[in-house]
Amino acid sequence: MTLEEGRRVRLAEDLGLGEALAGDEGAVVGFLSLGAGLEGVVERVDGELPESEEVREYQRLKTLFDDYGHTMPEASRTRLEEQLAALEPQWAAHRERGSVVTVRVRLDNGLVLDGAHQDVLTPL
Repeated sequence: MTLEEGRRVRLAEDLGLGEALAGDEGAVVGFLSLGAGLEGVVERVDGELPESEEVREYQRLKTLFDDYGHTMPEASRTRLEEQLAALEPQWAAHRERGSVVTVRVRLDNGLVLDGAHQDVLTPL
């Protein structure tokens, strides 16, 4: 399915947004979500999902390792290798995901859903 700017879409499933907080202490009183069936208009179509913090950290550490790993003391190099190994699953998932289209949708209730994966929207 290809979404285009200006096309009307419907949210295909409930999307959880986060906890609802109340009071000065910030007590959790519920959970905020957008319900399936909500409609809106596509404002922008992007090429890929944004990289996660873990993916960016993997790229940073990998560059550091590739450029300076051979000059590092053994303990530092080992620690860096362990950090890279811990982040490898997120990096592999990012590579497997490939190019995923995301969109910005202005919902009829005035809310804006940005960076939404195209698979959670149905064209009307």
